[in-house]
Amino acid sequence: MPGSELPTDGDPARAVARRMAEAAALWLDGLDAEQRRAATGPGPGDGSSDAERRRWFYPPTDHGGLTLHDQRPAQQRAAMRLVASGLSTPAYVTVATIIGLENVLDQTEGFVTRFDRERGRDPGLYYLRVFGEPGERSTWGWRFGGHHVSLNNLVVDGAVVATTPCFLGADPAASPFLGGAVDRPLGRVEDLARDLVRSLPRDLAARAVLLDRAPSDLVTANRTTVAPGDRVIPLAGIWRDERFPDAAEQTKLQAMSDAIDEAAGFGEEEHSAVAYSAEPRGVAAAEFDAGQRGVLRALLGTYLDRVPAEVSPLRRYDDDAALASVHIAWAGSTEPGAPHYYRVQGPRLLIEWDNTQRGANHAHSVWRDPVADFGLDVLARHRAAAHG
Repeated sequence: MPGSELPTDGDPARAVARRMAEAAALWLDGLDAEQRRAATGPGPGDGSSDAERRRWFYPPTDHGGLTLHDQRPAQQRAAMRLVASGLSTPAYVTVATIIGLENVLDQTEGFVTRFDRERGRDPGLYYLRVFGEPGERSTWGWRFGGHHVSLNNLVVDGAVVATTPCFLGADPAASPFLGGAVDRPLGRVEDLARDLVRSLPRDLAARAVLLDRAPSDLVTANRTTVAPGDRVIPLAGIWRDERFPDAAEQTKLQAMSDAIDEAAGFGEEEHSAVAYSAEPRGVAAAEFDAGQRGVLRALLGTYLDRVPAEVSPLRRYDDDAALASVHIAWAGSTEPGAPHYYRVQGPRLLIEWDNTQRGANHAHSVWRDPVADFGLDVLARHRAAAHG
């Protein structure tokens, strides 16, 4: 699993790292000096020099790096080749669709100016940055992000060792196509979890559903590290900068944030019921029947198959013993179309989903390693081995 061991010769994660390094070098070589300054950052390490690599976002804020807007078409193509190197084909299609949804959301909101920039909903405001120098045996990383996308990858000693946090969202979560078809980029991510919870017998369902209402957002939000007691951060608190320079735009953001929190109606008791805990909440797969375990494996696939098969930990859950300790917890109604939240948690695994905003048509999903996001454990062991 990425983030669990130092790479060895013959590790398939090396093949993925080579593709990433080739794509990163091609992209960087095609940039001019000014573009390259925005596109690069210090190599992964410890201390303050690595702080920027460990920051991630999912609202339409500055994610850090060189935007697609600030690149010529050939450079954009090279950028997307690097993005694709860290994704499975279905995940790349999903990411491309999410980016395109900015145009749909722009129409939904009436093509208005917002967020203190020329175009608030903008498919060109996705940011790419490389940290360190890509190479066969080097330690380096890269990050791609914008509204509803955050991809974070670390390469150590020529192998991919970390791919989390990995965030995908969709707004709208469902939108119409001609002929009555519906565009739902994350539809299976939502439906499989609901199907699983609804299939549970009454006693297990009572333990799986923590609360009859859903939090307004991901409980662990965009924190660099997670810790017991973490709870939802208001929307205004997950922007890169504390305040917009334009006071009117800041007022709008704060009003939007307040309205989202008010709609959730969470008090201390509700926050406590769904707060993050090191000990998983809900029901463990050890209590599921064979069919329910199959649904859980399929659900895990909608997260762990976002990355290339060579670096996905999904195969470990083919073993019932490994799957047994994975828990699922739900908050909100299990009726389709109603606001809801779920969490899937086990050793080295944290998955969160919410679809509550915009009338339950605005979805967020994230896959994390609660003890080693950004590959911090591997970096520590790598440094120890190098200086031992």
